[in-house]
Amino acid sequence: MFGFFKRKNKHDSEQAPQKDAPHLEDSHLEHESQGSNVEEAPTSEAPEAVLERLEAEEKAAEKAASETLTDAPQAPDALLAPGPESPPVLEPESPKVVVEPVSETAPRPALQDKPVANSADQQGEQKGWFARIKSGLGKTRANLTDGIADLFLGKKQIDDELLEDLETQLLLADVGIEATTEIIERLEARVSRKELNNPEALYRGLQEELTSMLAPVAKPLVIEKRSLEKEGDGPFVILVVGVNGVGKTTTIGKLTQRFQREGKSVMLAAGDTFRAAAVEQLKVWGERNKVPVIAQHTGADSASVIYDAVAAAKARGVDVLIADTAGRLHNKSHLMEELKKVHRVMQKLDKTAPHEVMLVLDAGTGQNAISQASTFNDAVPVSGITLTKLDGTAKGGIIFALAKQLETPIRFIGVGEGIDDLRPFEASDFVHALFDRQGDDASA
Repeated sequence: MFGFFKRKNKHDSEQAPQKDAPHLEDSHLEHESQGSNVEEAPTSEAPEAVLERLEAEEKAAEKAASETLTDAPQAPDALLAPGPESPPVLEPESPKVVVEPVSETAPRPALQDKPVANSADQQGEQKGWFARIKSGLGKTRANLTDGIADLFLGKKQIDDELLEDLETQLLLADVGIEATTEIIERLEARVSRKELNNPEALYRGLQEELTSMLAPVAKPLVIEKRSLEKEGDGPFVILVVGVNGVGKTTTIGKLTQRFQREGKSVMLAAGDTFRAAAVEQLKVWGERNKVPVIAQHTGADSASVIYDAVAAAKARGVDVLIADTAGRLHNKSHLMEELKKVHRVMQKLDKTAPHEVMLVLDAGTGQNAISQASTFNDAVPVSGITLTKLDGTAKGGIIFALAKQLETPIRFIGVGEGIDDLRPFEASDFVHALFDRQGDDASA
């Protein structure tokens, strides 16, 4: 497996020993970055085999991490109670392939040709996506909308009992107290105005209110034109943050392919230097999508890695740079301070970076997601949310609580493990998939 590196060592033995990347301090950042080792080494195993092994390890870690999560709302200090922390262990640095400094006039990387779907293909793709999102929301639909539909069976008129049962059903589905209260109040007002005069009208009105609550946060991620059209403006930088086990690295891989399909060049930064498998996993995604990955050894300073990546992306004229970060518990102040440092360091090369701070949340954490989002937003200005693993939980109602309490744009939702199962969030499609029961009986 290490034959490649042994051959490289014979050549490297004639060169001066390479220093480990120093711990980055803001005041000496530019000087230290010049001497840091930027690595773009491919994995020697087959990408698919490595990725399957890493995803299996990540799922095992997520399962262990999920045991510490509590489903019911509780005090912030009790959320995600971590085990005793151990300091990161610095592993001996493996031989690296050192990339020569890139000239500022280096040619812009050629973009891969991507087929442009015609209108018929796009319509078929849209139908396919609706089928996937409907299937992915099956557990949430069984928990939320199927229970709501049962409330209306046999009802001839709207009464207080029906509204109270509806309120209870929304709360049980993790819609949240604030969101539920607002929805019920709006429905009661419409009933009193005679806009809704029978249970069937109330059922339709509920769907309208849910869509209305989600619509303001359904904002797709837009890559700014200036970053793609003007030379020297640098890449559009996306900083991906979140707690352990929410699927940050997998999300990065899926976003990479999405941006490539849009005709953009992409670079990845392996800023999760704490977990050894994270760097290797990101390299596999990079090899699969044929994009460069800027990385250093395990235990290196995350801010230094990301600083080098921003510099390299600017020099090469890359359109989008996606920076991974170490998973951190939202209730650990020193780790959040480190995240602030990463954010601050990027601005030494580009005062407008990062252009998107994307918080990845696991829908299965329920109301804990609210606490996570609030705390991360206190450390760095979260500008978008990606909600993953909706297919594996009955708590998809948390999306309404996020919309009501945070008002942070929801960029993407994930309803499966496939590349195409991560899509831009659309409020009307989401609510339609929740309430659409056509075919459910046939498939049951």
